[in-house]
Parts: sequence; C-alpha cells; structure tokens
Amino acid sequence: MADSTRFDRGAQVLEQLFGFRPTAEQTTDDFARVTIENLFGDVWSRPGLALRDRSLATVSALTVLGREAELRQHLMREQIRELMLQLAHYGGWPVAVMGLRVAGEVFAAADKAAEGQKSR
Repeated sequence: MADSTRFDRGAQVLEQLFGFRPTAEQTTDDFARVTIENLFGDVWSRPGLALRDRSLATVSALTVLGREAELRQHLMREQIRELMLQLAHYGGWPVAVMGLRVAGEVFAAADKAAEGQKSR
C-alpha cells in the first residue's frame, strides 16, 4: 500500500532537484513508487543535510563509482569544477576527468536545447 505522505515528500524533492513532480496516478510502476517514497521521500527529505549538500554527496559518489548514466541526471552547474578537483584527490584523476567530461556533455546539451527554445 502506498504512503501518500512519503510519496508527496519524494515528489516535492524531485521537483526541487529536477523540475518535474510525479503524481501518484502517473506512477504505476512499483520500482518507481518505492524510489520516490523511500529514496526521495524518506532519505533525501531528512533534516540534517541541505538538498544542495545531498546533491553534492550524490554527484561525488556517482563520479567515484563511474556511474555515468546516473551522474547525468544529478549534475548541476553550480561548483562542479571545484567538486571534481576535490574528487580527483580522493577518487582518482580518471574519475574526476570522466565527471568533467560528462558534465560538459550534459551542460552543452542543455545549452543547445535552451538556444533552440529561444529561437522559437
């Protein structure tokens, strides 16, 4: 049985992070629902760390683990170069370079999409 409070908290976090807010009616997949309720509704919405700090920790972990696909979803421009420089010393230069490469690809695609929308 779905917990609407947990789902609502998770949906709110997703909206803050990624700009979209799923609804319970749209989320019929059990895996997606558990992710929204547990990961975002329980963990990401806990007190103690700001959303920005959780995001930086997530980007750090995904970079060091080489999880490019997931990293693409969590990247934000703010302080990414400094974060990768920090990670190079702890996770290794190759993973930091990969993180910068992925960030460059994500940001270039976002810039291109934004330019396309401006020209309409």
